[in-house]
Amino acid sequence: MTARRLLAWLCLPACVPAHAHGFGMRYDLPLPLSLWIAGAAATVLLSFVVVAIAVRAGGAVEAPVRRHAVRGPRVRGEGAAAGVARLLAVAALVLIVAAGLFGDPTPTRNLAPTAIWIAWWIGFSYLSAFVGDVWSVVNPWAAIYGAGARLAGRSPDAARLAWPHRLGAWPAIVLFVAFAWLELVWQGRAIPSRLAWVVIAFSVLTWAGMFVFGRAAWLAHADPFALAFGILARFSVTSRSAEGLRLRPPGAGLLESDDVTPSLAVFVIVMLSTVTFDGLMATSSWQRIESALYVASPSLGDSRLAVIDTAGLLAFCALVVAVYELVAAMTARASANRMTTQGASGAFVLTLVPIAIAYLVAHYLAYFLIQGQLMVRLASDPFGFGWNLFGTAGFRPDIGIVGARFVWYTSLFAIVIGHVAAVSLAHIIALRRLGDARLAARSQVPMLVLMVAYTMMSLWIIAQPIVE
Repeated sequence: MTARRLLAWLCLPACVPAHAHGFGMRYDLPLPLSLWIAGAAATVLLSFVVVAIAVRAGGAVEAPVRRHAVRGPRVRGEGAAAGVARLLAVAALVLIVAAGLFGDPTPTRNLAPTAIWIAWWIGFSYLSAFVGDVWSVVNPWAAIYGAGARLAGRSPDAARLAWPHRLGAWPAIVLFVAFAWLELVWQGRAIPSRLAWVVIAFSVLTWAGMFVFGRAAWLAHADPFALAFGILARFSVTSRSAEGLRLRPPGAGLLESDDVTPSLAVFVIVMLSTVTFDGLMATSSWQRIESALYVASPSLGDSRLAVIDTAGLLAFCALVVAVYELVAAMTARASANRMTTQGASGAFVLTLVPIAIAYLVAHYLAYFLIQGQLMVRLASDPFGFGWNLFGTAGFRPDIGIVGARFVWYTSLFAIVIGHVAAVSLAHIIALRRLGDARLAARSQVPMLVLMVAYTMMSLWIIAQPIVE
């Protein structure tokens, strides 16, 4: 979420308006920002050239296609540990709702806001991307429904209605956009009681959907978090199968795109666009747009800001989806029409996931490290009643744990590495689909232009709250 806005709720009492990422000091870059942006773009461009040359020099198109599937040693043993993890997740869900409903209404004294926005959303995003699909193991909504269904003597996946094929993942897209709206626009996002009621409403919707369509179908098509964490987990170094847990190279799971439907492709783009819009909202450019529209729309009254930000969020998502589909059409044409536009869209959309992960690191890491420290105190006093269960109720976050310099260099390396990974993965997929190194390189020029442009835009967005 936009740190500049949420920090006004979540930081310690008597706080002053905070800057994005929680820094009040301006950082002077050792070189002009334009040079950093140009250098990052050149690095992404050079990585494309290096990959293309390496493939041609190797003399075998199939080599990089086959090597990605090599897996490391298999890790056994889930059973009891997974069961304990699910019980803890269910207990955490109940505790968060109870704290939101009955605890202290002050955001920093109540477990709900910090647990939902920081420990759960940001924390599980990082776990999914770098460890594996942990959420599919501990998902408390799935666990509660599964236990209830088994007590009733029926399979959790039993469906009263088959999932309509035409719906695809569109319900998950709608719910994810709604979640992004709650995160970025909704003024009640840090009020514990309101968050608790949102969680209750989502729980009712989820269990009703599972009851009608079956748990597996609902999680695969309509649960935005099961899809989001699952997509991020394709980048991770582990994968789960019927045989257990396996190790694999980072990003290898993103090369398996045969199951990507048109609606799932849109879901991935929406994930990327919402986190980018989050960063854009913290820039002075967006604030000037907000101010101009605010002055120009007095008829909307007190809802002006919410309407403006909502329109901006929806328009930005639609714009990014449209740009990606245009690039997919250009890629299909550049492949000598060996791929359709829809085929190119589904084939390459997962290669954007490293970019989304890079932006999650660039935009959220410092915020996670600073505001996440509140969990130490809230673990001892989740309701704000003055408890000290674990002796940590007196803990105070160290806001100096990271600085603007750390944010800048972390963001720089994360964004460049993420885009380089995306370029490399896209090239491997092109080789697999087309079977010709020269044609694969030519087909990737539109994607390369998109990724270079996104690199430049991402660095500019991340830099604005730091250097201004």
